[in-house]
Amino acid sequence: MTDSPVPEGTSVTIDLAALPHDFLWGTATSAYQIEGAVAEDGRSPSIWDTFSHTPGKTAGGDHGDVACDHYHRWREDIALMRRLGVNAYRLSIAWPRVVPGGDGPVNAKGLAFYDELIDGLLEAGITPSVTLYHWDLPQALQDRGGWPERDTASAFAEYASVVARRLGDRVTHWATLNEPLCSAWIGHLEGKMAPGLTDLTAAVRASYHLMLGHGLAARAVRAAAPGAQVGIVNNLSTIRPATDRPEDIAAARRMDGHTNRWWLDPVHGMGFPADMRELYGVELPECPGDSAAIAAPLDWLGLNYYFPQTVADDPDGPAPHARAVRRGGVPRTGMDWEIDASGIETLLMRLTDEYGARRLYVTENGSAYPDVVRPDGTVDDPERQDYLLRHLAACASAARRGAPLAGYFAWSLLDNFEWAYGYEKRFGLVHVDYATQRRTIKGTGHRYADVVRAHRSQVREAA
Repeated sequence: MTDSPVPEGTSVTIDLAALPHDFLWGTATSAYQIEGAVAEDGRSPSIWDTFSHTPGKTAGGDHGDVACDHYHRWREDIALMRRLGVNAYRLSIAWPRVVPGGDGPVNAKGLAFYDELIDGLLEAGITPSVTLYHWDLPQALQDRGGWPERDTASAFAEYASVVARRLGDRVTHWATLNEPLCSAWIGHLEGKMAPGLTDLTAAVRASYHLMLGHGLAARAVRAAAPGAQVGIVNNLSTIRPATDRPEDIAAARRMDGHTNRWWLDPVHGMGFPADMRELYGVELPECPGDSAAIAAPLDWLGLNYYFPQTVADDPDGPAPHARAVRRGGVPRTGMDWEIDASGIETLLMRLTDEYGARRLYVTENGSAYPDVVRPDGTVDDPERQDYLLRHLAACASAARRGAPLAGYFAWSLLDNFEWAYGYEKRFGLVHVDYATQRRTIKGTGHRYADVVRAHRSQVREAA
């Protein structure tokens, strides 16, 4: 057992010996949240350009036009990763930067940017983990119907092949989709993310074609880059009923189907859950061979975890007819999300025991708080430090219990454009002054570096 350095007043023990010697210690970002340069070098608009420039859709009318200017400052950001001591970086490729029309001609300058970025990471000793889709669908495809249309899944596979052919000689870690739940449910059912629809039929059709796109893209990546390790990233939550009433217990089951099972079952060859198909009442646009494509073998499974959910029956509300209930007396982040580090352990064990995961990565985990830059230029963030360390301890506990956990990617490397929340919410290990683009490693970044060093020291001692 190794006591990791912790904020004053806390006592967190992280069982670093439970983690494998080749554990990936990483950070994560996504293209639209950090790159900026939205109209440079042939990039076309994405649905997030459109959504964020629509009045009333984002906090303060914020958008990703400049964001963290990573497109121009990526060398500086790699230097920050080296200071943190991480050995892996999860990034996403901007589809509209590589294939501006969604399908058809490839933008050479767009591919060249990622080519150079990958080389820079490898030169720094950092393993790139590439996500092909982190929500920035080319607007040209949205204009043709977007994810509710089958053609988008086919176009995604073609784009995946283009990227894998170019980068596959150096990149082995590939994720097809990031959080398809958000793309389908929040983007097409709740209207709170791009493309901003509130249509159950469109949402269900989008969910189906996202999963089909995953399967087709997995096949395309493997064909273009033999030896590729391909997975998918889901945001999952532990779900508890608000009371022991049968109605709330049933609501928790529905919310689990909506949040977890709808995305996990199909990729594991179990099909879309029958109870949720009945609840949604939308005919799936199934074709022969789709189920097998969606269930393409996974080399690894990615878990994004932020918070648990407590739910009550809501028969008059939208699908899944369950509403979130705020529990009193529990700590919450600056996003007003409940904190429960045990949830990440519970989910890692569920993926291991129920779904037979062969390799797991925590691909996102983090917390937002209102940071203050001190007069001396430093940023101390004890609440975020505590969140990080407690979740790392829970991850190590799951590994000790047999979860095949191979890496952890802290969200996020940088403060960034936090989607509909704009720039107010800060998740970064590194503070960004958006007016000057000055980067400052926060206390949490330093704590994370301490943990990484402690694990490496332990590995060396055991060798």
